[in-house]
Amino acid sequence: MIQVTNITNYLEENQLKPGRQSVILDIISKENISTQNQLLEALAQRGIKSTQATLSRDMKDMRLIKETGADGQVRYVKPPEADDRSNSSRLHKILKESVLSLDLAQNILVMKTLSGLASGACSAIDGMHFEGLVGTLAGDDTAFLAMTDMDAAEKLLGTLQELLA
Repeated sequence: MIQVTNITNYLEENQLKPGRQSVILDIISKENISTQNQLLEALAQRGIKSTQATLSRDMKDMRLIKETGADGQVRYVKPPEADDRSNSSRLHKILKESVLSLDLAQNILVMKTLSGLASGACSAIDGMHFEGLVGTLAGDDTAFLAMTDMDAAEKLLGTLQELLA
């Protein structure tokens, strides 16, 4: 059971995240934002309260980077999609070369890998941001992928089996 000491922080962090991140992307696409404080102010102007720590986590989740524009000003931007595709193909390769088998145990996928590669395989899976994936836990050659429910686990199993085929 999760113990919540501050319901406002919990809601801010967990339920409002997708909307807040969408607004962040909108802001950085329209304005030259070069600091987190500027971004916090822009969010506040749109009625979204956030802490610096939450904003920092959002920016990390969205993989925002700083880029120097043609005008010489530094600003936050979302990385180009080509980089995401390149990372995706590398992650697929890591999985194909390390995973030996996948089995379903209710809402948990059990993944067997070559010795010493379970952590790398989990890292690759985490990097793919599968819907319903709660977290991964890796040993030496075995990993557990915790899913939100059995349907999500079955869907991920099918997806991973296609990737490994």
